[in-house]
Amino acid sequence: MGFMLGRVGNWLGRALSRPTHVHTLSQPTPVADLLACLRPGDVLLVEGHSRISTAIKYLTQSTWSHAALYVGDALNGRAPPDHCFVEADIVAGVRSIGIGEFASLHSRICRPSGLSDEDCDAVVAYAIARIGHQYDLRNVFDLARYLLPTPPVPQRFRRRMLALGSGDPTRAICSTLIAQAFQSVRYPILPAITRRASRDPMCPGCVEEILHVRHHSLFAPRDFDVSPYFAVVKPTLARGFDYRALQWDDRPGREDAPRGEAMA
Repeated sequence: MGFMLGRVGNWLGRALSRPTHVHTLSQPTPVADLLACLRPGDVLLVEGHSRISTAIKYLTQSTWSHAALYVGDALNGRAPPDHCFVEADIVAGVRSIGIGEFASLHSRICRPSGLSDEDCDAVVAYAIARIGHQYDLRNVFDLARYLLPTPPVPQRFRRRMLALGSGDPTRAICSTLIAQAFQSVRYPILPAITRRASRDPMCPGCVEEILHVRHHSLFAPRDFDVSPYFAVVKPTLARGFDYRALQWDDRPGREDAPRGEAMA
């Protein structure tokens, strides 16, 4: 039975990961610009075009469906020379990949603010150490839920639907892996926060914020985008932007023409 479930699960995983046509006006950032801007520890969010990507975007009400951790040259010969990311893929598991995987996708760089070099190295090492971990594809029900691109799930339950897997300690989905890596050095993403009166006798009116770690399985790619602890880095601005150097087409009749319908 386990063998048959594995076969079905593998087929489902591949079917859900297959690219689908998505009409979008988003423009991908040139690969060279991304590489010039990225630093180890950065999280790259991408707008995927597979069936499961569509479901994740719907469930999280977000543009982003996938996340990868930039590790720079930390792989040190343990992977092809161009591999500089660690990601978790449903079928392939945790693996290293190159920037070319994201060449045609709309993306966003999220950078942890103030992360020390020592902790950055620990985050990168945590992710690299998990290369080879696999998702348990025998859990067919987890995958079958995504056969509908917009699953009919009440809003309050949508985030919990993202928690793929049967609890196998080696399972990893993209945002889960990265969340665990940052939590290993106690770097916050979107912690639950409670407030209480300060215990400092010198400040009786002060309020203390207590951060509580959220379970890693409840994180989604969008959380790195909306986190107050991650800065959004835009390569166009990072390399120096001068709006006065832009060249505009000022010919009459073109300024209001929809994309693809401008005059020749």
